[in-house]
Amino acid sequence: MTDTAWIDLALVSARPQAMGALLRYFRNLDMAEEAFQEACIRALKAWPKSGPPRDPAAWLIFVGRNSGIDKVRRQARETVLPPEELLSDLEDRESELADRLDGSHYRDDILRLLFVCSNPALPTTQQIALALRVVSGLSVRQIARAFLVSEAAMEQRITRAKARVAAAGIPFETPDAADRAERLAAVATMIYLVFNEGYSAMNGPQGVSADLCDEAIRLARLLLRLFPAEPEIMGLTALLLLQHSRARARFDAHGAIVLLEDQDRRLWNRGMITEALAMIDKAMRHGRPGPYQVQAAIAALHARAERPELTDWEEIDLLYQTLERLQPSPVVTLNRAVAVSKRKGAEAALALVDPLRERLSGYFYYHGLRGALLKQMGRVCEARVAFDRAIALATNAAEAAYIRMQLDHLAAETDLAEEKQ
Repeated sequence: MTDTAWIDLALVSARPQAMGALLRYFRNLDMAEEAFQEACIRALKAWPKSGPPRDPAAWLIFVGRNSGIDKVRRQARETVLPPEELLSDLEDRESELADRLDGSHYRDDILRLLFVCSNPALPTTQQIALALRVVSGLSVRQIARAFLVSEAAMEQRITRAKARVAAAGIPFETPDAADRAERLAAVATMIYLVFNEGYSAMNGPQGVSADLCDEAIRLARLLLRLFPAEPEIMGLTALLLLQHSRARARFDAHGAIVLLEDQDRRLWNRGMITEALAMIDKAMRHGRPGPYQVQAAIAALHARAERPELTDWEEIDLLYQTLERLQPSPVVTLNRAVAVSKRKGAEAALALVDPLRERLSGYFYYHGLRGALLKQMGRVCEARVAFDRAIALATNAAEAAYIRMQLDHLAAETDLAEEKQ
C-alpha cells in the first residue's frame, strides 16, 4: 500500500455513514454530496500531515456539515436560509459525532439513504444506479460495467434519477414498514451490485475491492436485522459471505488470478462458510425460493466440496437451470456453461455460449470462457482470437495477465506440436 492509499480506503469505507448523516442534516442529495466531496478534498490535504482521525466518518461529517452550512450562508442573499430544524444536530465536537455513529444513528442514516435512493417514484434501474453512485461512491464507469451499458448511458440515467428525486419532493425520512417491504428488492439488488463490483475489481484481497465487499456485507446484515424472516435477504447475505470467504485464495503471491478449482481451500474463511451454510439452509426451509437463495445454494455446493473433483456439478447445473427460469440473463447462461463443460464437455458448453455472442460481445468473461472452451477442443486459432478479444476488454492488470498466460500456454502447446511433427 502506498503512503496515501490508506486515505482512499478510509474515504470509501466512511462514505455511506457520512453521506447518510449529511443527508439527514441538509435533506438534499446534491447538497449532501457536495458537502461530502468538499470534506474529502480537505481530508486529502490534512490527513497526510496530521495522520488519520480517530473516526474518519465523524471527521468527514463534521467538516462536510460545516462546509455545507458555509455555502448556504454565502448564498443567503439569493436563497432563503433553510429552517433551523433542517440544519439539525449542529454540535461542534467531533467526538460526539463519533459516539453517535456507534449507535442507532448509523443504522438509521444508512437505511434512510438507501431507501431514498430506492424510492418507487424512480424506475428500478435508476434506483440502483443512484444508490451505487450516492451511497457507495462508485464511479459512473464502474456502475456502467455492472450494468453492461455505456458510460454515457449510465451518466444520463444517474442525472435523470437525481432530477426525479428533486422534482418529486421525495421525503427524506426512513419509510414505514410497508414502504420498506416494497423497496426491499431494489435495495437488495443495489447491495448485490456493490459487492459484485468489489469482487470483480481484481485489486487483490487488501484493495478497495475487499472494502466494497465488506461494506456490501454490512449493508446486507442491516437489511437482515430489519427483515429477519425474509428468505431472500438470508440468501443474499449467505451468498455474499460464501463468495467473500474465498478472498484470500483468489490471488497468488504475485496478484495473479487463481481459478476456483486451483485455489488452496485451506485459505477459505471457514467461519464465514459455516455462518452462510446455516443461513441458506434456514432460508430454504421457508419454501419460497428466489434468485439469491439459488445463487447461494450454488456457492454452498462449492464450499461443501473438500476437493474440486468432489464438486456436485450435476446439481449446480440444475440450480443454474432454476436460476434461468427465475431470472433469465445471458450472464446466468454463461455461468451455467461452466457446469455443463464439467458434466458434458467443452463442445456442449460452447453450444450454450455461442448464441450469447451478440448480447455479451463487450463482456470480458464471455470471450475468456469461449477461448478456454475452444482451447480444450483444440481449435487453437479460434481460441487465440477469443483470448485477444478478452485482453482488449480487460478492466485491470490481473484479468489481462490471466489471459496472457492462456495465450502463452497456447503458444507453448503449438510449439510442442510442431516439434513432434
